[in-house]
Amino acid sequence: MSLPSDVVEVLEIVKRHNSWRRFECINLIASENVMSPLARALYINDMMHRYAEGKPGKRFYQGSLFIDLIETKTSELLSRLFDVKFVEVRAISGSIANAIAFKALANAGDTALVPALQSGAHISHTGFGVLGALGIKHFELPFDLESWNIDVDKSVKLIESLKPRLVVLGASLYLFPHPTKQIADAAHSIGARVVHDVAHVLGLIAGKTWPNPVHEGADAATASTHKTFPGPQGGLIMTNSDEVYKLVSNNVLTFVSNHHIHRLPATAVTAIEMMHFGKDYAEQIIRNAKAFAEELTAQGLTVVAEHLGYTASHIVAIDVRKFGGGAKVARILEDANIIANKNVLPWDKPQDASNPSGVRFGVQEMTRFGMREGEFREIARLVADIVVRGFEPLTIRKKVIELRKEFTKIRYGFDAWENIGGKVYSFIDLSM
Repeated sequence: MSLPSDVVEVLEIVKRHNSWRRFECINLIASENVMSPLARALYINDMMHRYAEGKPGKRFYQGSLFIDLIETKTSELLSRLFDVKFVEVRAISGSIANAIAFKALANAGDTALVPALQSGAHISHTGFGVLGALGIKHFELPFDLESWNIDVDKSVKLIESLKPRLVVLGASLYLFPHPTKQIADAAHSIGARVVHDVAHVLGLIAGKTWPNPVHEGADAATASTHKTFPGPQGGLIMTNSDEVYKLVSNNVLTFVSNHHIHRLPATAVTAIEMMHFGKDYAEQIIRNAKAFAEELTAQGLTVVAEHLGYTASHIVAIDVRKFGGGAKVARILEDANIIANKNVLPWDKPQDASNPSGVRFGVQEMTRFGMREGEFREIARLVADIVVRGFEPLTIRKKVIELRKEFTKIRYGFDAWENIGGKVYSFIDLSM
């Protein structure tokens, strides 16, 4: 019996997507990454069919013996990796992690101080997203263009005068670490809590190239597990506070019934990979981002924060107002198989969101595939060929495909057939 035509169509779409993104594109989306072969093999397992409401040892359903073991093991590995006391792994995304933490630490009618969207905040940090859905009123933290960061002095004064219940740090356009200690000291002095969203830089924290905000006074740090931390899509919350962990853990079921358990083995393996390879990976990410930014500048593009060395993370942002705006530039780059996204910059107005000033790049995925400084300088020249020199994108696409051919194997991770602990496991059998 032949497959129904609809099934064939679905299979063809997926096949085309996989081939296009894996072998023909240079992906510079700052919020994406790819799992290792081992993590990917473990991702497809029977746990995807199961429920495990509640906590290990305190489930509402039977049948969770091994689910309890893998959830506990994953939490332990992440606690060890990030040197924190508690890691809650049941959030199914970074936004859900934020929702759980915000609900645990503030109530409807409370106020929160958050970064502005234009200065890098994720929408879930604001009244337009999770905070608003929870009935928490948001006010914006002042931003200083000179330091490309939260303005500490003005923010401390605002905390003292406004007396918010919650202060949120972290960003989705996150070039330099936010001043966690200074903000946390001010927040704690008036009884406020600090939640720091490190979704973008979790892998850099694992690799010791970015500070862990929990070590600097944040009451909790939230994150997703699939950006610079190259695991499956999911979320986590970490803290050193027994009180905060209890509040967070007790609020999970408000937002998550079944927490997509099949991702936990892949998350656990990714944590182990970061213990082995995280430092080298994070350091190469930083080198690549700086090389990319330097060459973009040399090619005539305006990279933000040049006076500060461009970036301390995986993200590079360019101001493309003179080239027609971020929407136009991101679209023509995609025509050449260079995948990036339009992004608001601090001087943009709300009405600019559809075609903002900026384009955001992230180097973490292509670094994962083994690209180094030389390749990123070449990518910068290809970007400039399109944006600055106006070359035909289809012509540049051929060069992109040619460059990508050399970088299709995952680095900084375990292969599915890796010899681990003296035994070779066939994870294909586990996936049946």
